[in-house]
Amino acid sequence: MRLRDPRVWVGTLSLLLVGWLALAAIGRTSPGPLSSVHGAVAELEGRHHCAQCHGGWFASMKDACLACHEPIATQFERGSGLHGTLPAEQRSACASCHSEHHGAGFAIVNRASFALAAVPDPAAFDHARIGWEMSGKHLELSCAECHVHAEKPVLADGEQRYLGLARDCASCHEDPHDGRMQRACADCHDQSDFAAPRALDHERVLALGGGHAAVTCRGCHADGTAHALELLAPHRPPAARSCAACHDSPHRAASLAAWAGLARTQQAQTCVQCHDVAHEAFGAGRATIAPEQHAASGFALGVPHDRVACDACHRGELGGFAERHLDRAPDDCRACHGDPHDGAFAGGVFATATCVDCHARTQFRPHGFTVEQHARTRMPLEGRHASAACDACHPSDTPGTSDTPASPRRFAGLSTSCADCHADAHAAFFADADGRTDCARCHAPHGFAALHEPGFDHARDVRFPIRGAHAVAGCESCHPRAAEPDAQGRCFGRVAAQFGTFRGCVTCHVDPHDGGFDRPGLPAELDGRRDCARCHVETSFRHFETPFDHGRWTGFALRSAHARARCSACHATRLEPDPRGRTWEPARGTRCADCHADPHAGQFTTEGRTECARCHDDAGPFRALIFDHDRDARFALGEQHRGVACAKCHQPQRIGEHEVVRWRPLPTDCAACHGKNDDPLRRAQRRSR
Repeated sequence: MRLRDPRVWVGTLSLLLVGWLALAAIGRTSPGPLSSVHGAVAELEGRHHCAQCHGGWFASMKDACLACHEPIATQFERGSGLHGTLPAEQRSACASCHSEHHGAGFAIVNRASFALAAVPDPAAFDHARIGWEMSGKHLELSCAECHVHAEKPVLADGEQRYLGLARDCASCHEDPHDGRMQRACADCHDQSDFAAPRALDHERVLALGGGHAAVTCRGCHADGTAHALELLAPHRPPAARSCAACHDSPHRAASLAAWAGLARTQQAQTCVQCHDVAHEAFGAGRATIAPEQHAASGFALGVPHDRVACDACHRGELGGFAERHLDRAPDDCRACHGDPHDGAFAGGVFATATCVDCHARTQFRPHGFTVEQHARTRMPLEGRHASAACDACHPSDTPGTSDTPASPRRFAGLSTSCADCHADAHAAFFADADGRTDCARCHAPHGFAALHEPGFDHARDVRFPIRGAHAVAGCESCHPRAAEPDAQGRCFGRVAAQFGTFRGCVTCHVDPHDGGFDRPGLPAELDGRRDCARCHVETSFRHFETPFDHGRWTGFALRSAHARARCSACHATRLEPDPRGRTWEPARGTRCADCHADPHAGQFTTEGRTECARCHDDAGPFRALIFDHDRDARFALGEQHRGVACAKCHQPQRIGEHEVVRWRPLPTDCAACHGKNDDPLRRAQRRSR
């Protein structure tokens, strides 16, 4: 039998071996390594996972690709996007554009991929192909500015190169309307400039011509209002608005009401009676007013205004409406004629007054300003002021000439101080700290010689009360009368002319104390009294306000015997006053030796001075000593000497012509008093033997 033939078995086994080796070689062989993107997926690596990309027994490579790339599958289904617009044969062959097995450095999406998809230059891709018209500023952008991964070599898991962007403007641009806009962005904006919006159908409600052409959208459709842009619904025109809804009328409410009555319409609709809707400015174009409308504004064009041209009052060079028209009242003369008073009556009590309060309607001269009106000012016209000419107080700063008019007379801001018009006969003596003098405090407006009751008060007005001896003296004793009046008509003399600058009492009186009570350390004021009044009263210099404090003012307090002594004991009286008027002589001094003889014949005089107070106290009897032998002498008294009488050691002795007690110098050695033969110690020793 042939099956038992060994050659058959060898041949069969050889054939099977060759087939098995062929199949093994096929399993071990690959077209090349995967790209870095696919190679990073563990499920795609190795020879046993080829079907993940190439499909199995019942799936194609396209099915395998779309299983992972779902967004591309969606484009195929909808016919949208770049892949959805490819020809059918290309949509079935993914590998025709995206080749694999070229290694990790190979980009699956490359220029060749775009070229096969009929896109020669990816940077010039026509977005209209995917249903989005790109124009304007978008054409200036690079792909990566919108598709951030467009140039990335290898995409990470979940990243997309071109897909994933929305066509809604707010997906890339910040929405200034915060999602409240009912219309689409393209209704107002194009891709050229978002800052220049457009209104495609605005003519249906208002043609944007004239002055409206330059108004921004927000100028009429402000956010937060009933006409805000965000509230404009598509295909529904907004409610109509009158001129007054956006523009404030410069006219008075009374004028608007009167014009509305003439036209039998509402006030908000009266603008179109005089102004065109499409205009550059309200005063431009057909801006006319009939005489009856002018009268309705409150200013009837009667005499003399009926003969005046409009431009004479409403001059174009005046500027805007407020300057040219002002809804002028018939009595508002200054609106056309200017203010010859240069604003002098713009404030104060005449702020609400008009020209006709002082002038006639048909002529300005003569004025009708009365004394009663002047009384409303800070300067009522009383006495001699009532008969004074106006020009005397209200001059022109610059007088007129043949070529130039005079400057306006000054009315407001003038001083009411007498000294600003009249020379001050008192040379500013009565001026306050700010230099102002109130003449009316004493003088009446009927004349300087007329004084208010109770008249001049020397204490109030000069701050020098006239009392005591001063009240008895006549005025001429301080104010000598001149034989001829001065330039101010004054004959009454000035104190300063006779006595000089006021310096207190010494201005008129000689100081008998030679300034002794103004020494440093003495009080300049005592109980509110200054100068001589610290001690003296004005009735007489010999009278004192309070008892004289000898210790305070002279530094020599009067105690004990000094306090009991009469003043004349130290201050000798004079038979005749000296040139200063002093009738008492000055004291001889403050030292004891100045008044008292020295009973010690100079024993205690040191360098010409005798200090009696070292042993004697003037507060007690002179014989009461405060001498301390241990402290004040060279010889301290011990127990043996303390009981010895003073006279034992200090005996009378003649010194010069006087016999006085010898106090010093005395010897201090023992032998000087006791002797060497009369030694009590030796006597005690002899008795002990």
